[in-house]
This record gives sequence, structure tokens and C-alpha cells, in this order.
Amino acid sequence: MQEQEERSELMETIRNLPPAPGVYRYYNAADELIYVGKAKNLKNRVSSYFVKSNDKSRKTRQLVREIRRMEYTVVNSEFDALLLENNLIKQHQPRYNILLRDDKTYPYLCITNEPFPRLIPTRKRIEGRGTYFGPYASVKAMKTVLELVRRLYTIRTCKYALTPENIARKKFKVCLEYHIKNCKGPCEGLQTAADYDADMAQVFNILKGKLGVVRNYFREQMMEAAGRLAFEEAQVFKEKLEALEKFQSKSLVVNPDISDLDVVTITTDEKYAYLNYLHIEHGCIIQTKTVHLKKKLDESETDILSSMIVEFRQQFRSEAPRVITNVAPDIDFEGFEVMVPKIGDLKKLVELSYKNAMFYRKEKMQRDSEQKEQSKRVLDRLKADLNLPNVPMHIECFDNSNLQGTNPVAAMVCFKGGKPSKKDYRHFNIKTVEGPNDFASMYEIVTRRYRRLLDDHKTLPDLIVIDGGKGQLSAACQALKDLGIYGLVPIVGIAKRLEEIFYPEDELPLLINKKSEGLMLLQRIRDEAHRFAITFHRDQRSRKSIVSQLENIPGIGKQTAEKLLAKYHSVKKIATVPFEELAGLIGKDKAATVLKHLNS
Repeated sequence: MQEQEERSELMETIRNLPPAPGVYRYYNAADELIYVGKAKNLKNRVSSYFVKSNDKSRKTRQLVREIRRMEYTVVNSEFDALLLENNLIKQHQPRYNILLRDDKTYPYLCITNEPFPRLIPTRKRIEGRGTYFGPYASVKAMKTVLELVRRLYTIRTCKYALTPENIARKKFKVCLEYHIKNCKGPCEGLQTAADYDADMAQVFNILKGKLGVVRNYFREQMMEAAGRLAFEEAQVFKEKLEALEKFQSKSLVVNPDISDLDVVTITTDEKYAYLNYLHIEHGCIIQTKTVHLKKKLDESETDILSSMIVEFRQQFRSEAPRVITNVAPDIDFEGFEVMVPKIGDLKKLVELSYKNAMFYRKEKMQRDSEQKEQSKRVLDRLKADLNLPNVPMHIECFDNSNLQGTNPVAAMVCFKGGKPSKKDYRHFNIKTVEGPNDFASMYEIVTRRYRRLLDDHKTLPDLIVIDGGKGQLSAACQALKDLGIYGLVPIVGIAKRLEEIFYPEDELPLLINKKSEGLMLLQRIRDEAHRFAITFHRDQRSRKSIVSQLENIPGIGKQTAEKLLAKYHSVKKIATVPFEELAGLIGKDKAATVLKHLNS
């Protein structure tokens, strides 16, 4: 009845949608945001989901079945809708949206805001610290630029606070960098701020990719020194000019007059989209990145390309006025022009970018094929080593963890096709066992795991692995017997000391060749279960320690302590929370008590 009412309200909302550009958001029965979309015409786009058609993919039909309600936001243009959609997807990560999952932190170069600025590599952008350049797609690319700058200019590397007062008081002494001529000694006043800043102005040009400006400067200085018959000084500038031209020749790909340009190309197959990004300054590739994204619904190339143009420009902080690509997007971008070149150097750039995307696609398909073949070979080997009836495509491994009987916990890891299936990992708090009893704990967690699978009518694994010897294995077997599934699933124990494999009711262990890929896979699964259990155990100990620490504050009980921990995760973080925010969570009196105690 409730589902019918929700569906009726949803259809009423769709009927009243305006024919304007905007962003729509779909929610499921649990009120979770499951999809964010953009539209040039909200009414037409959203209505198309609910029209019966055989053209829709299976995933799209599944999405429609899950929708219970929707929200929408009207914006001024389709480009505004694209930006809002991009931000909402990154913020909420809905299940049915394509998302570029990139956990890497990319390196930057930063010119610091201080007297006699330094040029430092960093992975963190701290507001007010200085001017950042990047991100660079790799550490190697960043180091190449950094080494060039340090070869051309005498930039200090020390961390001294070179204020005029400190220099006047002769607080610092020159270091080895001065003696090997990598620094001119501003710490002792041997280099003026004006002379140092003139070098830093040229460093700015190099980092911005304006190598032509720097090249002209070196050439002018060389000619001027030669005119004064200062041939040694002229030779220094000549060597710097040659180093700069050598660096530029390595990255020059097209006409040097082409500057401040983004290139984004795309190619797709049934499952993935592959995109390459290049940023061009004076004919040189300054930044480059190639990525792949897994399709979630029936996204078109133009939809993916439009989103990734915005994503790349935000990620690399590009303000280039032009973007060239191989596919014409169906959206009018604001603030920059997007075009598909037909001839000339721009066409060559698109072809170069597309070639990178295609090579990445071929490399990924080849790598996936090799990994699939390797996994099959390893699983076949494991089947033979353990004399199993079937290839163990689905393996589950259990491990206990406790420290001197405190905080007993356990963990189960799952491998499918020879690879970790992390969404199927499970943690267990031991509920029925008092003290450090590994055998009883193992009985409890195996019982709980497979009772749940049986109740939910889910498939049992092809192999169960117990991290431990005969005692833990016997306890797990008893759990399977009590559940009535003993003998339906092969089960083994793996002992750490000699990597012995134990079968149920078998006195002698099975010794597998130490070089067997099957044994190596078992060891990897066992080690992953141990890691997962230990991590959970540490988290639980830390959590109980923090709760106890908060409970020691007069007037703060366990419930309040748990609430604080759930939101802020550490005592240190709680101590820095503004009073108003804390009062909104636990009340003014308790907030005042907590902050006074933690900051005393």
C-alpha cells in the first residue's frame, strides 16, 4: 500500500515537472540517493525513464524499479546543470552513476609566500601557503621540472625564516649548497631580495609552461654578456639556454604557437569508457592523464565526455579558453569553447590524444585477460592440491583476534575468482563467549555466517578456510554439523608455523609444495583475513579507550560518549569543535563540561 502511494506521488511530481534545464535526483525505498542526472528539458528527460520500451538496458530497468521518490533543481542552462550534477555525484557517490574513483594524491610544486621564496614539492594544497602549480600526473614529471629549475637557477632549499631582521642579526650561516654554487647565500645577505625575485619571476614562467619567455631572457643575457666581453658569464647563460631547449624539445609535439589548450578524447566499449587528457602550452604537453570508467547504465559517449571535460579542468585547474576533442558534445559550454578540429595541427593533437586512449584501452584489455588466465591457472592448481570436487571460485576465510582476552573479535574475508571481494568482507563482535576461547569464538562466527546465508537463501562458498590448527578447524566443523551443511562445502585449516593444511577428522596434515601457486593463494587469503581481523581489533580497542576517556568526564555517560565518538572519531578532534556545534549535538551544559575538561 505504501509503495503504491509513493509511486503515485512520484508520477504526480513527474507530471508537474517544468520543461526547463535542471538536475534530478532519484531515491530508493530506504531514502538513499541512487542516481543524479542532468537534463536540457526536465519534463521530457525524466518522463522517458517511465515510458515502457524495449530499448532500455537491464540496469536502467532495475534503476526504475527502485525509484520511490525524486527531487529536482531548475537551473539557468544545461551547462549549469552539468556542473551541479558533477558536484552532487562527487559528494554523494550514487550507486547508478559513473564516478571517477581516484584515491591518488597528485604532486604539486609550490612557490612559498615568504621572504626569498622556496620551490617545494608537496601533495597537500594549504591555502595561503603559496602559489601551486600542477597537479602533475606523476612524481617523475614533477621531478623533471623541479630538476630543470634547480639547474637553471640558484633557489634556496633551506627552511630558514629569512626575514630582514634575522639576516641583519646574522642569525644564519651559509651551508654546503652555497659552497657548491647551488645557492648565492641570501641567509648571510650575500644575495639581494631583488636579484632573488628576478630569478623567481623566471621560475614562474617555466612552471606556467611559458618557456619561450625564459628562452628569450637567457638569449638576451648571453648576448649582453658577450657584448661586454664577459665570456665566462655568457657561457653560463649559453649552457642554461641549451638545457632549456633540450627540455623543451622532449615535450614539443606541435606548432609552438599553439598555447593554453586542453585536449580530451574518448573511446568506449560495452563496459568501459577510456579518456585521455592533455594540456598544451606553447606546443608542449604540460599535463597528461588517461583514465577508464565503468559504465553503470546506458551512458552515451557525449554524456561521459561532457562530464569528464568538466572533471579534468577542475582537477588540473585549467582555465584554457579552448578544448578540442574527437566527439562533438551535445551541450553549450560556458566560459570556454569546445570544438572538433578537421585539419591541421589541432587535428594532429586530437589524433595523438586518441592514440593514447586507444593504447590504454588495449593495454587494459590485455592486462585483464592475463589476470583472468592467471587466476584460472591458480584456482585449477588449488583444486588439484586440495583434491576438491570443483574449482574454488568462491572462498571464505575466518580468523579470530584478541589481545590477552580483551576485545575478542573475528573477521571473514571473501575471494571470488581468486581476487578479494571486499564488499563481502565481514566483521564479528564475539557475543556468546567470555574470555580468550578461540575454539568457541570460531564456532560462534561460523554459525552466524552460514545461518545468515541459509536464512537469506544465498549460495554457499566452494571452499571454507580456517586460520588455525586442528582445534579451530574442529570447532568450525561442529558449527557446520549443527547447521546441517557439513560435507556440502569443503573446509580446511591452515596452520601458521609450517603452513600445514588440515582436513577434518584427519590426523596427518597435508604438505603442499611451498612453490605451489595454490598454496600461495591460500597464504594470501589467510594473511588478508589476519590483517582484516587485527585492524578491526585495534579499532575496537581504540574506540573503547576513547569512550572510557570521555566517560571519566563528570556528567558524561556512555551514550553521550558514543554519540561524540560516532561523529568526531577522536578526543583530539572533539577538543577543537566550536561550542555551538557541540551544544547542538549534546546540549549546552554537557558541551561546556566536555570542552572545559579536554582543553584544561
